Amino acid sequence: MTPNPATEPHRFLEHLYQAAVRRALPLHNTAAFLPPPPKGRTIVLGAGKAGGSMAQAVEALWPADAPLEGLVVTRYHHIPPRPEGLKKRIELVEASHPVPDAAGLAAAQRILAMAHGLTKDDLVLCLISGGGSALLTLPAEGLTLEDKQRINRELLNSGANISEMNCVRKHLSRIKGGRLAAACAPAKVVTLTISDVPGDDPSIIASGPTVPDATSCADAIAILQRYGIEVPGAIMSLLEQGALETPKPGDEVFAGHEVHMIATPQQSLEAAAAEARAAGLEAYILSDEMEGESREVGKVHAALARAVAQRSQPFRRPCVILSGGETTVTVRKQPEGTPRGRGGRAGEFCLGLAQALQGQAGVWALAADTDGIDGVEDNAGALVAPETLSRAVSLGMKIDHYLDRNDAYGYFRLLDDLVITGPTHTNVNDFRAILVL
Repeated sequence: MTPNPATEPHRFLEHLYQAAVRRALPLHNTAAFLPPPPKGRTIVLGAGKAGGSMAQAVEALWPADAPLEGLVVTRYHHIPPRPEGLKKRIELVEASHPVPDAAGLAAAQRILAMAHGLTKDDLVLCLISGGGSALLTLPAEGLTLEDKQRINRELLNSGANISEMNCVRKHLSRIKGGRLAAACAPAKVVTLTISDVPGDDPSIIASGPTVPDATSCADAIAILQRYGIEVPGAIMSLLEQGALETPKPGDEVFAGHEVHMIATPQQSLEAAAAEARAAGLEAYILSDEMEGESREVGKVHAALARAVAQRSQPFRRPCVILSGGETTVTVRKQPEGTPRGRGGRAGEFCLGLAQALQGQAGVWALAADTDGIDGVEDNAGALVAPETLSRAVSLGMKIDHYLDRNDAYGYFRLLDDLVITGPTHTNVNDFRAILVL
C-alpha cells in the first residue's frame, strides 16, 4: 500500500525510491535482449555492482539445454541470494569498490584469459554495470596495482566527473576502453548494460570494456594535469607517445557486435513519477543527467523547491520533483589530526539542500544512490525535512561544520535520518525526490 504523502512524507519518498530501484532490476529487463544460443560456446563475462543479479537473470532466462559458462565480478556483499532451484552456471566473484584491490586484479586477469582463443562460432555475453571500472582492474604495463589505487583515490577526491575519471582509467588499463572486445575476436560480442552515467554513453559505463573509445591519450593527459594527479614518468611518456591508445570507433574488432541498454536512470525516474501520480500528485522530472558539485546541486534544488512552496512556481504544489545523474564531491583538506568526514554524493547533496532550504515549511526530500551504497558507507542516502536544521541545532550541530568536513554521514546519523537499504543489486546512479505540499 502506498504511504500517504501528507501524513507519512518520508515513507512516501522511500516508496518512490524503491519503485525506481525495482524498475532497474535485471530480471525485469533482460529477456528481450538475449540472442539465440550460438553454434559454439556461450561465455558470460562481466563486471559491475549489478553483476550478480545480471548473471542470475541470464542463468534464469537462458535455455536450460544450451551450454553456458563464464565469470562475473561484483562488489563485496553484492551477490544476491540465489533463487531456489536456479542452477549455477556462471561463476561470481567479489572485489573492492571504489578503490580496486588484488581480488579485482585477479578477476580481470581471468576474464581476459577467458576471452582469448574463441572462434567465430562462439558468443560472448558481456554484463556491464556501474562500478566496473574499479572492479575490473588490469593496470597498463609498467603500472602497479598500488599506482592504480592511488590514482583512483585522487580522482575520486578531485571533483572530476565520471567521464573524466573513466577517460583516465581507460588509458591506464589493459582491459577497459574496448580492449576486452578486441581480446574476444573473432567471437560475436553482445553487451548488456545498465547505465549509471549521464547520457547513457556505453563507452563511459564501467569504462567501456567492450565498446569503442573516442577519447585519446591527449585527453587523459589533460585531465591528469587539470586535477594535479601524478602518474609514473614512464607511463606519462607512453601517454605522450600515444602508446596507450584505445580501439576507436570504426575499428573492425567491433564489427557485428551489439550493445543493449537494459535499464537507465530515466526509466527509473519515470517509474517513480508514475507512483507519485498514482498517489494524486503532479510529478516533474528535471533531468536524468545532472552533474556538478553535490552541495551546489543541492542548493539549486532548494531554490526551486522554495519557489514552488512559496509561489507555486514554476510547478504547482502539491508535487514531487525528481532528478538523477551523477554529482561529485570535492573532498576538502583538513588540518592535521582532524577526523576525516564520512559520506557520499547523496548525503552531501542533502547537506547543501537542507542548508539552503532554511527550514522551509512543506518540503521534504530524499537523495540516495540506487545501488544502496552512498560512497563507501552503509547507507544509500539521507532524508531532509522542514525541521532538519532546527533539530540539528538543538543537538549542538552546525551544518557548516559538517559541510566543511564532508561529513554528511555524521550529520544525518545523529538525526537518525540516514536511508539504509543494503545493496539493491542494481545501479542507475543518483536518485533525488523532493516532495512539496
